[in-house]
Amino acid sequence: MTGLRIVVVTKTNEGGAWIATQARTLQARGHEPVVILPAGPGRLTARLEELGVRTVASPFDFRFRPTPATVVRLWRLRRLLRGLRPDVVNYHLYAAALAVRLASLGLRFRRVHTVVGPLFLESPVIRAVERVLCRLDHLVVCGTAYTSRRYGELGLPVERRPTVTVGIDMSHYTPPERRESERAKARAELGLPQQAFVVIMVAFVYPPRRLDGARRGIKGHDVLFEAWRVFRTRRPDAHLLLVGGGNGPGGVAYRNELVRRYDVTADSSVTWLNSVEDVRPAYRAANLSVSPSLSEGHGAPVEAHAMSVPSVVSDAGGLPETVDGQSGWVVPRGDATALAEALEAAYREYATGRLDAHGDHARRYTERHFDRQQAEHRVVDLVEETVGRRRATDPRRLSPLEAGE
Repeated sequence: MTGLRIVVVTKTNEGGAWIATQARTLQARGHEPVVILPAGPGRLTARLEELGVRTVASPFDFRFRPTPATVVRLWRLRRLLRGLRPDVVNYHLYAAALAVRLASLGLRFRRVHTVVGPLFLESPVIRAVERVLCRLDHLVVCGTAYTSRRYGELGLPVERRPTVTVGIDMSHYTPPERRESERAKARAELGLPQQAFVVIMVAFVYPPRRLDGARRGIKGHDVLFEAWRVFRTRRPDAHLLLVGGGNGPGGVAYRNELVRRYDVTADSSVTWLNSVEDVRPAYRAANLSVSPSLSEGHGAPVEAHAMSVPSVVSDAGGLPETVDGQSGWVVPRGDATALAEALEAAYREYATGRLDAHGDHARRYTERHFDRQQAEHRVVDLVEETVGRRRATDPRRLSPLEAGE
């Protein structure tokens, strides 16, 4: 099946790098992707333009204020979608999903919702809303098996919630050929101690939000700092490398709060870098990756594993799917004591020279399960199958919504 017009809608023109790679795969399969995204310059917009993918500025700003202007902008989005005459509309990130569902009621095209992270499903209010609205999606492509299960709990049939990871470019994240020499070089460049057991956490800092009845930082930085206090007293040769600045003003403020609360500036065992253009040197310097998130898709562990760095992850969301018994450790989310114990277990493997073998296994596991090229083709297969089912459907059996009534 070729020649489909597939309109992609996203609320960001900066992130969402996977959208560009999926658009490239759509082009290679003979389809015409058109991406609707916020106006103005952005990394995603620039990348799409490099690939020759048509972009269109969204008339809706993906903010749902209770004002007449919101209704007007949704109507303009509807008019834009109708004018593009898509076979499929594929929306990414939850605000875009809400906008397209509302703006396209009654329009006859297939709707595919791509869900990378499950955070919005942690909210009881959103789950109640989503139990109704997900019925408007012909397909929900779930980035994790965890997300697919959550949609199953909302009553969505299994055939409408396939699991397809966003994946990773395995050719970009490659382990060092000369591990020890490249590790030493990376540590020298980053100013890290050469003989340390280096633990890395790669994550933006997001402002706290309400989770489990309390306001918490979603990435679990505070959990790691509490665990580190305990672990560092046992292993004074350990060093913590944090990579990631604050996401937006709220994230910057929360990062500053964490620095003060845990006296990071005075702690010689902690190095905290702001966001970097290329995270690979930081992974080359590390012995172990840690992801203590309270809600997550597959996240940073996939990158770490592609670089042959094993991980400790929380049991939140899709994180447990990134490891098996040989590539890492899984701990209960929010449990600093359990995290400290897992760090100790990894250190023992490091001290006996076995930890790098865990990293090599992690690389092989990631190649099997998280290769982006395979994932992109699977997504396009699903989109094509969705349109094929539409064409095979007897119009007389369409629901009023599908028939545009």
